[in-house]
Amino acid sequence: MSAAPTTNPEVPERHSRTGVFSTTRARISERTLRTDRWWMPPLFTALGLAAFVIYATVRSYVRTAYWVPDYHYLTPFYSPCLSTSCVEGSSHLGTPFGDLPVILPLGFVVLPFLLGFRLTCYYYRKAYYRAVWFSPPACAVAEPHAKYTGETKLPLIIQNVHRYFFYVAVLVSLLNTYDALAAFHGKGGGFGFGLGNLVLLVNVILLWSYTLSCHSCRHIAGGRLKHFSAHPVRYWLWTQISKLNTRHMALAWTTLATLALTDFYIMLVASGTISDLRFIN
Repeated sequence: MSAAPTTNPEVPERHSRTGVFSTTRARISERTLRTDRWWMPPLFTALGLAAFVIYATVRSYVRTAYWVPDYHYLTPFYSPCLSTSCVEGSSHLGTPFGDLPVILPLGFVVLPFLLGFRLTCYYYRKAYYRAVWFSPPACAVAEPHAKYTGETKLPLIIQNVHRYFFYVAVLVSLLNTYDALAAFHGKGGGFGFGLGNLVLLVNVILLWSYTLSCHSCRHIAGGRLKHFSAHPVRYWLWTQISKLNTRHMALAWTTLATLALTDFYIMLVASGTISDLRFIN
């Protein structure tokens, strides 16, 4: 009969029977045996996510410099603007809501869904689980939590509704496409084309790429098929989405940057800080 395992005296009692601190594991007092700077990727991830969250939150609430009437540039952070609090001309879909209290951003209709789509995204889960929740902070580095329940309890069980946030994200991408096309407007009317149009187009193309590269989109296209040969169209869609899916992480970061840059450019033009570079009208 083998001897009963002994508790590691180097580890607090609350950790003694869980994860890498289990009584059946080797006694290693060090947090990790890694000698590289393993903490740098989660640190940069945390800083990058924090920078975007702070910028997007501030810009969503300031209610200024989000619409350029001469060229119909509307920042994505305020689309759709459905309140009478919106400046004249910025409400492409009408104003079914009255004046909003300052506690609500003017883009309140879609912002919660877009936040939900990003938070439940498979890549962002990895990013903030490691960088914010330290679960785990890096490969071969023990997490500080006493136990792990996965995504089976609140609040993490909400991650399972990612597919439904994806459906809303597709509708928002369509709306952003409409905004980008409506922005081909010249000063005084008619067709116009400027640098702002290029900024909006690049942003919406990348947003579509990120949305369609989603794991849920890939599964919807062909995840449940048993015989690809019987569904050639869906198989083709699945293969194309799979190619995009390999770039999902890069697109997740790229679209955060382009969203901020698009908003920042429109803010500069709307505030009169710079003039839009015009190619036509």
